[in-house]
Amino acid sequence: QLQLVESGGGLVQPGGSLRLSCTASGLTLDYYTIGWFRQAPGKEREGVSCISNRGGNINYADSVKGRFTISRDNAKNTVYLQMNGLKPEDTAVYYCAASSRFSLCVRAEFASWGQGTQVTVSS
Repeated sequence: QLQLVESGGGLVQPGGSLRLSCTASGLTLDYYTIGWFRQAPGKEREGVSCISNRGGNINYADSVKGRFTISRDNAKNTVYLQMNGLKPEDTAVYYCAASSRFSLCVRAEFASWGQGTQVTVSS
């Protein structure tokens, strides 16, 4: 069974950077599209960025384009989300999730989820 664990969250000032990691165990990530989602208090969970199993297809939410970069290292069974130019509105719990099919970050298509890591952007 695929298990996902996020790490790398924390408190950062506006304009700062963080790198989130999503590490898998149980199965290899080679066959999975991986997505990063986030949920702020009182809001629905939204897709941030998704990457196909070989990394050939990537998409980003408009709100993070040009600031966030998703990448994956299948040899390490890990997917990363580099977040630069962080804004207070990026504050949320960030989740990684896996889909056995190609997905453009459609939440319902992701069956396996991590527990999430908190990102807080504040001065």
